[in-house]
Amino acid sequence: MASPQRAATILPPLLLLLSVCARGGGDLRRVVEVPGEPGSVVWAVQLSDLHLSAFHPERAADFRRHVGDALAMVNPALVLITGDLTDAKSKDLLLSRQEESEWIEYAGVMDDVANRSGLNKEIFYDLRGNHDSYGVPEVGGMFDFYKKHSINARLGRTGAVQSITLQNNGRKHLFVGFDSAMGAGLRSPTNIFGQPTDQLLSDLDAALSQWDNQSSSSPITKIAFGHFPISFSASTTSGRNIRDVFLKHSLSTYLCGHLHTNFGRNLKRHHTSEQHQFSSKQYFQFDVHEVMSTAVSNGNCSARTESVAEFWEWEMGDWRSARSMRILAIDSGHVSYADMDFRFGSRDVIIVPTFPVDSRFMQRSSDPFDFICQETSTTHLGTVRALVFSRYKIESVTVKVYESHYGSFHSVLEQEMERTSGKGARGAMYTFTWNWRDFLDDSPDRYWHQIEAVDMSGEVYLSELRPFSVNGLSAKVSWTWKEFRVMGCQWNQLYYPIMWTTLTFLFSLVLVPRTSLTFFKNQLMLKFLRPKMTRSSGGFSPVNFEFFAAELSKMYIIWSGMLLYLLYLVFFAWFSGYAVMENHNKMYLHYKGWSTKYLANTSKRPYIGFPDVMVIVLPHLLFVVLPAFLVIAAIAAVRVLCLGHDISQMAKKDDDHHKKTWYTNYVGVLHWFRKILILLCLPIVWKHWKHCRGIVRAYEVNPFMDAPVYCFGVPALLWLSIFRSSSVGVYQN
Repeated sequence: MASPQRAATILPPLLLLLSVCARGGGDLRRVVEVPGEPGSVVWAVQLSDLHLSAFHPERAADFRRHVGDALAMVNPALVLITGDLTDAKSKDLLLSRQEESEWIEYAGVMDDVANRSGLNKEIFYDLRGNHDSYGVPEVGGMFDFYKKHSINARLGRTGAVQSITLQNNGRKHLFVGFDSAMGAGLRSPTNIFGQPTDQLLSDLDAALSQWDNQSSSSPITKIAFGHFPISFSASTTSGRNIRDVFLKHSLSTYLCGHLHTNFGRNLKRHHTSEQHQFSSKQYFQFDVHEVMSTAVSNGNCSARTESVAEFWEWEMGDWRSARSMRILAIDSGHVSYADMDFRFGSRDVIIVPTFPVDSRFMQRSSDPFDFICQETSTTHLGTVRALVFSRYKIESVTVKVYESHYGSFHSVLEQEMERTSGKGARGAMYTFTWNWRDFLDDSPDRYWHQIEAVDMSGEVYLSELRPFSVNGLSAKVSWTWKEFRVMGCQWNQLYYPIMWTTLTFLFSLVLVPRTSLTFFKNQLMLKFLRPKMTRSSGGFSPVNFEFFAAELSKMYIIWSGMLLYLLYLVFFAWFSGYAVMENHNKMYLHYKGWSTKYLANTSKRPYIGFPDVMVIVLPHLLFVVLPAFLVIAAIAAVRVLCLGHDISQMAKKDDDHHKKTWYTNYVGVLHWFRKILILLCLPIVWKHWKHCRGIVRAYEVNPFMDAPVYCFGVPALLWLSIFRSSSVGVYQN
């Protein structure tokens, strides 16, 4: 008969094995009890965009050096790795393909980190990103190394949706992760959008609903994690999207990555349910916050019977360049985070304030209602709380509160905090009882707070200075242009409007003048289109713009080439190439996406990669075709000026001296203007060459066979227009 000690040793691995078997059978309801102090608080760690690369070994080396020790110090209940585990890029960043050596290194690094941290590998969840699917013909195929070397795969987590519930002190904290990377993984650059399917959204909805019908009245906090932000997630074939699923369940937050730190630090977004079907919010949002007006603003607490449908979206910095790690804490339902930066070495002390929360990025629309209308909600306001993780003994922890006044800060409170968790606790929680009513204010960023920790050596550590509002008000944060471009714009909705608006303008530029000449060939119209000669300083100058535009249609070869090129962009494949690396069948890129008959399940969706192709289509239209056509129109206008000058020379010969002076100035202006137009052709051709070079390298395109019109159409039109303009006699003087 086994001894109690022996049974205690065997029981945990046995329970762990049973839980794995249950998940293998499709049971998503994995519940993990998080025991011990501090009560009602759980925390997790998020890492994202590791991009472990054969050409950048320092990324893996730094991960080994810093993350294992940091996890041992923080002791999280979960470790979430939200995509782009490997880089899958060539040294020049143009070619993208899966390298098994990078995946083998990733698996080894994660084993080392888990061992060094002392954490059970079961609490690690890693998801695919777009880099992890580059060039993969099918999920689970021989070139899908994620299914072989990732932690999820090695632990038997084979589904696209994974969930785990952390339970502590009567509260449930549901974490649901999902993989929305492309099934048939296109190569870079047309693989930057999440591509959820209807089945994935149904599974995600089911996972988030798993506790909704339980008789238990314990509070539930729901958190989702994935790789792609909402602004870089496509809709399904039926028009459904991830945002609607999250709003249905009113998540606390959605954790994601993908954007790195290239676009700014304020990559957070607050979502609320949309009241009107047709609204600008389906295309863009200017500020971090979406504000929902409720009856509580009028003091009517009985008017609102349902909670606000909302959630926060928090994109985090990458490990690749910023060496970032995020600690997410849930304290009595309040979700907050703190980001760590390991670029300058390890961290000996990490401070995570859990209350009050940051009024810029963590406040919810329901908080003012709860504060005013629910007396029980004010009980949690009585203490300032913070988690402090340290390698060494902490001597003191102090809360500092400042009042902001025209950009300066004045201290209004400084008090030492008390540790409330014992030696055997999961982490050290420090609290301070304060008179929160002293900080009631209509301004959400009047008061700021900071936590200071001092270790046994006297070293001082400070948390980030954050604004707070005990009233539950949200501080407004406006994105910079770069931040708005990636977080505020819903590119899945904007792609077609931008593309068709640009094409409409280009077609109008080509067709309207020609149509005018064709259908209005009468004396009155010709008189209207003929340049009006006005006597000015002894000479004549054409002043009618319509004549300039009409002249473009008289340049028949160039005009025909422009029209045919636009028709080619709309109706034909732009080029053909190997969009999937290990599938040796060419695919064809249209403005709608890639088309092929070789990939499975394409009969229901003839074009794949929508709207990923916008990274090729929109830059080509906006930065190559549009400026090129405008330059050609300007060259035609200059040609009209020259022809108008030649007409004026046939006028009567009075005031010859004055006319000679005017003629000299006129020729000089036209000479320099033509040079400027020719110089403008150079950046257009250079930009086009860069696009073509990237495509030729990325998709193994033969520019003469696979994309002759795309690669040479615009430069040929520019050259023809310059050559045509040189035939005007004034340029030869």
